[in-house]
Amino acid sequence: MRFNLMKLLITLIFLMSFSAVGALEPANTQTALQTVTLDVQKMDCPMCKITIGRALKKVEGVTEAKVDYDSKTAIVTFDPNQATVETLTQATTNVGYPSSLKK
Repeated sequence: MRFNLMKLLITLIFLMSFSAVGALEPANTQTALQTVTLDVQKMDCPMCKITIGRALKKVEGVTEAKVDYDSKTAIVTFDPNQATVETLTQATTNVGYPSSLKK
């Protein structure tokens, strides 16, 4: 009798832990990524794009950054829940290349 009670108790604890884990899982709230083009006019050599690209990729939420020396732009794809245009422009400014949202 005592063994069956212990077995029942362990089973209940096991089942409760699974239901608690399921209750704590976040809802599937996937945010659409956003893509913007930044004007980066102070690029003066083709190597500048490497510095700018690295700075942008370090920003949390950035999934892709394509920097083009010829057009003096950076096309950045990011999660708007983790980054903003302001954090992107600040990242380029911090490495010596002020930028702004291209209109």
